[in-house]
Amino acid sequence: MSDATQSQERAEEHTEDESPPAAAAPDENPTPDADVADAPTTRSKSNPGPGDGPTANEDADGQPAVPAAVGEDDAESGDGGNPLRDPADRRLPRVPAPCALVVFGIGGDLSRKKLIPAVYDLANRGLLPTDFVLVGFSKTDWPGGGSFESLARKSAKDGARTAWNEEVWRRLASNTVFVEGSFDDDAAFDTLAETLADSQRSHGIQGNAAFYLSIPPKLFPTVLQQMERTGLADSDAADGWRRVVVEKPFGHDLPSALDLNHLVDRVFSARDVYRIDHYLGKETVQNLLALRFANQLFEPVWNGNFVDSVQITMAEDVGIGGRAAFYQATGAARDVLQNHLLQLLALTAMEEPVEFSPEAVRIEKIKALRAISLPTDLGPYAVRGQYDQGWLAGTRACAFTAEDGIPEDSTTETYAAVRLGVETRRWAGVPFYLRTGKRLPKRVTEISVLFKKAPHLPFSRTDTQELGHNQLVIRVQPDEGVTLKFGSKVPGSAMEVRDVAMDFLYGEAFTESSPEAYERLILDVLVGDATLFPRSEEVEASWRVIDPLENFWAGQEPQLYRAGEWGPKAADEMLARDGRQWRRP
Repeated sequence: MSDATQSQERAEEHTEDESPPAAAAPDENPTPDADVADAPTTRSKSNPGPGDGPTANEDADGQPAVPAAVGEDDAESGDGGNPLRDPADRRLPRVPAPCALVVFGIGGDLSRKKLIPAVYDLANRGLLPTDFVLVGFSKTDWPGGGSFESLARKSAKDGARTAWNEEVWRRLASNTVFVEGSFDDDAAFDTLAETLADSQRSHGIQGNAAFYLSIPPKLFPTVLQQMERTGLADSDAADGWRRVVVEKPFGHDLPSALDLNHLVDRVFSARDVYRIDHYLGKETVQNLLALRFANQLFEPVWNGNFVDSVQITMAEDVGIGGRAAFYQATGAARDVLQNHLLQLLALTAMEEPVEFSPEAVRIEKIKALRAISLPTDLGPYAVRGQYDQGWLAGTRACAFTAEDGIPEDSTTETYAAVRLGVETRRWAGVPFYLRTGKRLPKRVTEISVLFKKAPHLPFSRTDTQELGHNQLVIRVQPDEGVTLKFGSKVPGSAMEVRDVAMDFLYGEAFTESSPEAYERLILDVLVGDATLFPRSEEVEASWRVIDPLENFWAGQEPQLYRAGEWGPKAADEMLARDGRQWRRP
């Protein structure tokens, strides 16, 4: 066998469905409290020394570092990428160039429950470079108190998707630094700048750093201005790349979104801004593109000639939890409709991109968002509701106005439903029904494409009275998969046609479990892949849909619905007016 043939066979063994090797084998005798010796370094104004860690040419155990595969941006820029790696080769895992991830608000709920576990899972899957630094920036007043190292370890262990590996945690902990300070403290940001400079020398991160704003939106301007003052956002001065991740909501209306976009794009270049919508990191959402554009089966009927209507639902069975202040000021439309559901609509309605690249996908999404139209009369087709006391899963649930921190006279909506149109040749005349709500019967997010009924049925009416619309349902959560509903004859001597379902489940079709959305999105930021991140034009187009709804609802009382119901009666009447009904997930 020739050397070329052997090399090809070895390359074919590395497929995308295989998990990359872990960073190290698990300890035979793991020590639960081993993080004391390998604890993250804490830095403050009184403790400005660099954290311990490997040199630029060594890993955490002092062994020579292996060059890492990198993303397309890094490979093209020549900033330390593997010269043998073809950026178009998807058989090998994407691993970023040496870099740092700075998380502002590291002690908050999002960081503790999602970001720290996601970073650990990436490390455990071998998808982080050996020269990687995690920097936390926050005050120390997080829940439960204690040291940062204990917070980080507990967060990673409690929220990790992959099996716990003590050796992986030791390596990650040795490359973790904490900077204490408030967001308006100049000295604390000066210390942060020194920390990154020290890490560039001690860990070989080459000036590459991503900044994650896991903080309330009102603090975005303060933190961005501090980064501008200290030069943290200057890629040229750092001699590497600097990127920023902005969490939703992106403003509270169009003018505030324009102001925020202007500020972010002034401090960072537009290509270095990553507006994160974690729904776009879910495997099923990404599979929607593969379902449409990789299969000849669906795309020919994916238009108004065959589709009757589209329903997009995001239902939650929980209340507002500890988010009273945020939710009271935001409401369901701004919290979910403006971003999650309109992004799902854009992916459903967009045209096929010329190539699967960030720019090509974004262009088609923007076209779809700009083509959205609102009904001329919003009264019957824009419904907002608020949950009242009721029963959910056998448990008594209080009303929204009885939640801690919510005023008794609150008019904030916890449910929103609207009918939209998409004014393109493909979708002209097809209604898109969007709904979201809290305290609904179950937690589910799905896109349901309902097809028109057959123009002629050669059967008697009694034979097909239980036959509904053919449906293609893309389930985003919690049971990721796709369901196809169609008519089939019931076994027996009579001709009776009834709906049946054909299911595809990710958990059954693939041996590797789907990564969490934040795993995928953090990795995309570090490798410079912006495909799944909305750009400023998408945000602004979304607010042009939501602002008229908010203006129409201003001063109106939301309609009440009991906890455990599928929303107010007006939402059912909205579809009944069109001769349709909501699909029950």
